[in-house]
Amino acid sequence: MSVHVSGLFGFVLLVLDVWALVKVIQSRVGTGMKVFWIVLIVLVPLLGFILWLLFGPKD
Repeated sequence: MSVHVSGLFGFVLLVLDVWALVKVIQSRVGTGMKVFWIVLIVLVPLLGFILWLLFGPKD
């Protein structure tokens, strides 16, 4: 199953993913958790962002 994201939704998702990546990099969690979140957000952008928003580092 393939999901094609384009247009305004794709741009908004890109901006949110970049914001999430910056927040992960700035967080105080260990390197392993940072790598986990970065890989998840990059490989599955929508699901990764949602999971990071719900379960990611809060600092």
